[in-house]
Amino acid sequence: MNELADTRIVVIGGAGFIGSHIVDQLLDEAVGEVVVLDNFVRGQRANLEAARRDPRLRIVEGSITDRSGLRRVLDGADYAFHLAALWLGECVNDPRSAVDVNVAGTWNVIEAARDCGLKKVVYSSSASVYGNALWTPMTEEHPFNNRTMYGATKIAGEQFFRAIYEQSKLDYVGLRYMNVYGPRMDYRGTYVSVIMKVLDRIEQGLRPVIFGDGSQAYDFVHVSDVARANILALRSEVTDEFLNVGCGVQTTINELVAELLALTGSQLEVEYRRSEQSFVTNRLGSTDKSTRLIGFSAQVPLAEGLRSVVEWRKADREPVLA
Repeated sequence: MNELADTRIVVIGGAGFIGSHIVDQLLDEAVGEVVVLDNFVRGQRANLEAARRDPRLRIVEGSITDRSGLRRVLDGADYAFHLAALWLGECVNDPRSAVDVNVAGTWNVIEAARDCGLKKVVYSSSASVYGNALWTPMTEEHPFNNRTMYGATKIAGEQFFRAIYEQSKLDYVGLRYMNVYGPRMDYRGTYVSVIMKVLDRIEQGLRPVIFGDGSQAYDFVHVSDVARANILALRSEVTDEFLNVGCGVQTTINELVAELLALTGSQLEVEYRRSEQSFVTNRLGSTDKSTRLIGFSAQVPLAEGLRSVVEWRKADREPVLA
């Protein structure tokens, strides 16, 4: 097991949704220093509000496209988490930037980590590499059935890590996230934004909208579980592996919206609309390998996790009293 005591750990994209939760959990450990590298395009300083009270946290504003700046941050570090990326919608709208950031930027991280002698990198990949499921639950041996730019960039990153391990033995673990939700989530996650949009409409007294018939089904996993999986992957002796991170439970959009209506005590009825966009409609990941190799299994059930989102939204809207 890799000991974290007195280590210097860099969280690239550490002001983002998942990254900030990793930062919080790292600061519960006896680490020496946690360095957040973020360009704050999508990441929010508010996500680090609690963490900033800890003197072991250092925040650096910068981008993975800046090779020299990246090397300065990684120089002297023991470990790194790499989460920085453009998301699915951004990759659709600007494929060139997707290549510049997600592909070339990831190579910059790998090259700098290798040259700076890091002991291990944990890479945030995505279940998007699988595309529509050919079978469920999807194991890590499921073929790359992706047809999105975002998924393509994640596949490229995975292959870079695999190749550089073969060539230079840079230790890494890649994590393929299912559909991550929880406090600090924003509206840009294609599959989880439905949670925020449904809650918006409920608050406004409007019927929640489901596009399609609601039978689309996904594996929703709470962000606190995802952050814990990252730290388990870092601590483990496992290397050169890609692991699913999910609950292993499939939830339809109809079931998700029904749970949100129940949590908020709403009597509103669902409104169904024709979907003009085509996204993956069936996703369930096998977690057997991540349980076996790093001891990960999700702990937050969906109802509890959705309640944490509702409570976070409420607290986030309440004025701070002087």
